[in-house]
Amino acid sequence: MRRDVAVGMAFSQIVMWFIIITTAGTLHVHGITDIVTADQAAAALEPLVKTFPHSGELAKIIFAFGVIGVGLLAIPVLAGSSAYALSEQFGWKQGLNKKFSQAKGFYLIIAASTVIGLWINFANIDPIKALIYAAVINGVIAVPLLVLIVKIGNDKKIFEGRTTGKISNIVGWITVAVMGFAAAVMFLTWQT
Repeated sequence: MRRDVAVGMAFSQIVMWFIIITTAGTLHVHGITDIVTADQAAAALEPLVKTFPHSGELAKIIFAFGVIGVGLLAIPVLAGSSAYALSEQFGWKQGLNKKFSQAKGFYLIIAASTVIGLWINFANIDPIKALIYAAVINGVIAVPLLVLIVKIGNDKKIFEGRTTGKISNIVGWITVAVMGFAAAVMFLTWQT
């Protein structure tokens, strides 16, 4: 299980870095810095495939498959993770291995999360801005959560003497410092 998680996380980070590099190499270089709609994002991919015939259509098709693929991956993960988190918080039975009658709250949260996601799609909310604001909120909230995680990891009462090691603590506190610094810089340089 540990190897599976490590390989999955490494692969996701490699994909993320290639997305960042590709975006910088196509969009930013061509002066495209303000994308508001998915159509604009698809059209902005055109420089990436200019050497191919019908590059605009190809870029739109690639983008559409990417968005559909991400959606198919994200919807069950996000709905499931929110169901697990809320069920854990309220002490409800949880698990995809349980029947609906055994974990009603868990499955209702999954259904509600999916319906809310669909509603956002049809509610004329700008999805790009929603993603940006969600990322900003996650980045800011992550700092105090990381502090709590490091402190809990060092609590001998909770872990009965099996606390985190020196390297984990160093990495944890460095991560807190870097993310806190990044959040502070963001607030100081934020332009509306």
